[in-house]
Amino acid sequence: MNELRAIVDALLAPNAPPAVLATLVTVEGSSYRRPGARLLVTQEGRRLGSISGGCLEADVMARAVQIRTTGQPATVTYDTTSENDLIWGVGLGCHGIVRVLLESVPPRPAWATALAQSFARRRPTALAVRYGTADPDDWGTQLASPGDCADPEHLFLDLIPPPVALTIFGAGDDAQPLARLASELGWQVTVADPRPEFATIARFPGVHTCVVAPAEDLVRQVAPGSDTLTVVMTHHYVHDVPLLRDLLNRPLAYLGLLGPRKRAEKILADLARGGTVISDQKRAQLHAPVGLDLGADAPSEVALAIIAEMLATLRRRDARPLRERTQPIHE
Repeated sequence: MNELRAIVDALLAPNAPPAVLATLVTVEGSSYRRPGARLLVTQEGRRLGSISGGCLEADVMARAVQIRTTGQPATVTYDTTSENDLIWGVGLGCHGIVRVLLESVPPRPAWATALAQSFARRRPTALAVRYGTADPDDWGTQLASPGDCADPEHLFLDLIPPPVALTIFGAGDDAQPLARLASELGWQVTVADPRPEFATIARFPGVHTCVVAPAEDLVRQVAPGSDTLTVVMTHHYVHDVPLLRDLLNRPLAYLGLLGPRKRAEKILADLARGGTVISDQKRAQLHAPVGLDLGADAPSEVALAIIAEMLATLRRRDARPLRERTQPIHE
C-alpha cells in the first residue's frame, strides 16, 4: 500500500513529467511479488515501488527508456521455470512465469487522482489494467467500469483496498515507534490521548490525526469502525478502564491492551463489577497482553510484536514460522 501511495504522489506532484509504469499482471507458479505489484520509473531515472525481489528491476529500467521514447506500451514475460534461467536469465530462482506490462503514464492520470481521493476517504478503488490485445492503444491502466470483465484473458482487475486504519489510545513515548512503523506500512494512524501535550503531530509526524478528549469520551470522539485496529496503551489505569469498557462494546478488527495479563484481568473484573457485561466472545476478542511472543523488550521491538500480531489477524494467519506452513505462502 505504501508503494502505491508513493507512486500516486509522484504522478500527482506539481509539474510531474511523464513516467513509465510497470505492472505485474499475471503469475504462474512461484513469484516474490503478486499481481498488482507496481514499479514507477520517472523521467530522471528514479524508481518507486518494485515488481520482484530486486531481480527484474534493472531490466525493467532499461526497457523503460524505449517505452518513454516511443510512447508505446509493451508486455514482457520472465520465465524462471527453466534451469537455464540461472545461466542466461534473470536468476529469480522462484520457478515461476511472470508477465509485466510497461506503459507510458502522463502526469495526473485520472486513476491516480481517484486513488488519492480514495486513500484520504478510506474507500476501495477498482483499477483495470488491459494488455495483450490486438490494439496496443487499448493497453494501460484506467479506472474499472462494469463492462471490464468481458475480456478476462487480456485484463487484470485490481481491487485496491482502503488503507488499514489503526487507532492508538495512548500517546506516550512507546506509542511513537508503533505509529511510525504503522505509517511506514501505509496504514492510516490516529493517536488519541486525554493529555494535549502528548497527542500532537509534532510528537507523531506522519499520522493521519491526533485526538484529545477525556478518557470517558475518547472512544466516542474517535469512533473507530468495524475495520479498525485498536490498541490501548496509556499506562494509566484510570484511563485504560473507560477506554476498554467503550471499545469492548464496539465491533473492531482488532483490540489490544498493553500490559501484563494480571493487569488486564483486573481491568475486566472492575468493569464487570461496574455493570459491563463481558461475554466469552468479547473476552476472546481482546489481545492482552498485546503482541506476538518475540521476546520484545525495547519500545521499537514491542511495536514490531504488536504490528506483527495485527497483520496476522488481518490476513487470518496463525503467525507460525513459514517453514512450518504446509500451504502455499500466498493464497
